[in-house]
Amino acid sequence: MNNKYSLPKDGGLIAEEAFKDLTQRYERIATHAYESEYEGVQYVADSIITAIKAHKSDKPFVLGLTTGKTPIGLYRELVKRHKEGEVSFANVAVYSLDEFYPIKPQEKQSRNYRIHEEFIDQVDIKSENIHFPDGTLPREELSAFCAEYGKAHIDLMILGIGENGQVGFNEPGSYANSKTRLVQLSYQTRKVQSGAFGGFENTPKMAITMGIHTIMKADRIIAMAWGEDKASIVSRIIEGEVTEQVPASHLQAHANIEMVIDEGAASKLTRVETPWLVGQCEWTPKFTRKAVVWLCGVVNKPILKLTHKDYIENSLGELLEQGRTYDQINIDVFNDLQHTITGWPGGKPNADDSTRPVKSTPFPKNVLIFSPHPDDDVISMGGTFIRLVQQGHNVHVAYETSGNVAVHDDVVLQNIDAAHELGFADEYANVEAIVKSKKPGEPEPRPLLNLKGALRRAEARAAVRSFGLNPDTNAHFLNLPFYETGGISKSPFTQADIDIVAKLLREVKPHQIYAAGDLSDPHGTHRTCIEIVLEAIHEVKDDEWFKDCHLWLYRGAWMEWDLGSVDMAVPLSPNEIITKRHAIYRHLSQKDIVPFPGDDPREFWQRSEDRTQTTAKQYNALGMAEYQAIELFVKMF
Repeated sequence: MNNKYSLPKDGGLIAEEAFKDLTQRYERIATHAYESEYEGVQYVADSIITAIKAHKSDKPFVLGLTTGKTPIGLYRELVKRHKEGEVSFANVAVYSLDEFYPIKPQEKQSRNYRIHEEFIDQVDIKSENIHFPDGTLPREELSAFCAEYGKAHIDLMILGIGENGQVGFNEPGSYANSKTRLVQLSYQTRKVQSGAFGGFENTPKMAITMGIHTIMKADRIIAMAWGEDKASIVSRIIEGEVTEQVPASHLQAHANIEMVIDEGAASKLTRVETPWLVGQCEWTPKFTRKAVVWLCGVVNKPILKLTHKDYIENSLGELLEQGRTYDQINIDVFNDLQHTITGWPGGKPNADDSTRPVKSTPFPKNVLIFSPHPDDDVISMGGTFIRLVQQGHNVHVAYETSGNVAVHDDVVLQNIDAAHELGFADEYANVEAIVKSKKPGEPEPRPLLNLKGALRRAEARAAVRSFGLNPDTNAHFLNLPFYETGGISKSPFTQADIDIVAKLLREVKPHQIYAAGDLSDPHGTHRTCIEIVLEAIHEVKDDEWFKDCHLWLYRGAWMEWDLGSVDMAVPLSPNEIITKRHAIYRHLSQKDIVPFPGDDPREFWQRSEDRTQTTAKQYNALGMAEYQAIELFVKMF
């Protein structure tokens, strides 16, 4: 199974090879942007294998290996190709980019352990050709070790890009001439890594890393980035100025460097975000809307106040050459955007649906909402969920994962104590003993995970019950196997996951499917869940009921769809926002002390309301009616 999910395409840059220099003129690093991570991984794997086979020396080909989440798909692909006989690593030496300090190589959080598990132990690299920074050395020996380690001549260096532009553990502020060395980890980096170490207090404060200068000595460099959460930093690395605050921007000076990214990571490059600035485009109605919405932001005007001068002075003259005057374009885009707005996400019965995003028939519809975690449904599309239920549709919700690892131990103990106070058995001491038996970095004990999963199921049931859905008949807890590792790292999804989802699809026979369509973090739970849903849909697509089925994608708690891509906008009243907020409140384990809160200090209900109210303001600024909040959806088919 591979990550092949990508969003529907509609218009955009006409990327003819002859005009590549023109369309990529803002890019200071040769960049290959692929539709999906899977396709990007194929290119990188091909490049590595070709380089190994072209190496004719008796000395091993030297491959620099990056660590973290970014190379996981690449390592799986290289292992697969090795097992298929396509490549041997017998004449390859590997040098790892970094390692925590202090740490033992057998500790599961160590870079050494992870690369062995994911790649080295599954191929035929000779033990004498495996080189890692040594996280066990005494401090007084580190300088000599780093000096020697930095002398390695790397034929091909594979890099992943951190969210702040790190390469290895070269944090923002790293100098271009930095060598292999011991570094102090930033608070932000330690916070990101803390989940694997069982808490911030257990996370190493230091690490050994190749320096920028060491990396730049490699004959060739391939840097990878996957997911929309990398988009902003990728654009700064590729198109921005070289700065120590973005360490990877130093790569611009390398003579043989290329970036390989997916469409999520590429989304803020000029050729993707504003392609009319670099070349000829295909002007479909939706792409025209994207450009006009952008223009409104640039000149700070609503759609119907845009002038001919606004178009000409902001590089949209080509749009005026398509056969319509500027005022005709304004009216068409205004109507197009206005027609995305509907208070009837399941279709309005007995109504003219010619300009509505959803057909009026059949009514009521069978609706199936897929929620990656037990709270994504109400956080991300709670208002629409409530509207569908209250408008009489047969709505089902499927919680794809248990969400058990995202419950703090103290929450479990509090609930066990409450059960005892209510007159049930006193299990507090037993559960407390299980909690104390946990080992940092190890999977949580299964009895503890079962309790955490039960808490999250009860919360999800309470949430949907609060607005009238029967959780006994219409809430489905799938507990997909890929998630149940007991730790932060999840397994690749398999046919077992797909079969569970396909079975439910055939039971519900939905006219509408809603799913989280996130492009952030290709190896995250949301991304894996949409991959599973799409694979399951592929299996049922020839069923008779599927002919009348449509897939709508919503966003997670952190991002929203660009207005240029939106197919349906569901406005919420002030009262509906309160009802949605109360449903989110039912997820008590996710308030205040969640184990993995991320960088955003706001609670989920606050993120949700701020996001949907911001969307409403954007519609209003473009000349639409003023709503309290709006939830957005993209139609995949």
